[in-house]
Amino acid sequence: MKYTLLILTMILCFSCKEEKKDAITETQIETPNTLELEVHDFNGIKKYLTATDDKTYVVNFWATWCAPCVKELPYFETLNSEYKTKDVEVILISLDFPSKYESKLKPFIVDKKLQSKVVALDDADANSWIPKVDESWSGAIPATVIFNKNKRKFYEKSFTYDELETELKQFLN
Repeated sequence: MKYTLLILTMILCFSCKEEKKDAITETQIETPNTLELEVHDFNGIKKYLTATDDKTYVVNFWATWCAPCVKELPYFETLNSEYKTKDVEVILISLDFPSKYESKLKPFIVDKKLQSKVVALDDADANSWIPKVDESWSGAIPATVIFNKNKRKFYEKSFTYDELETELKQFLN
């Protein structure tokens, strides 16, 4: 009886260890180390600001160190989820510092499970590219551009979900 109990205990212990190994392997798949981050200078992100197809684009400039940006990111994620089938594409352009991509940006993307396209902008000459996004932009973030082939509008502000959806709907009607 004692041997049977001992054998059952050992079987349970070893089977639990096997499950832990599988769980660790699965979580390693979705780590910041395996995340491929798209990084461009301004010329590389121009395509995300000038598309002329039939989609409506919501392009948000943000950073992990910007509290208002982080606060509104779930609204962009919800918008992406709710309007994806209506030819709306949300693009999140990170202005995080290149030295923080591995330690801050990639872990943030994984932790928050961001589903929108995330692109890092690595271009130190902000004085040249900020006015190319919009002449009125002071450079403060969060900032958002909503556009399609017929209309374009720039917003240098934080959004609630309702405000963001209201602005987007003006492009869809």
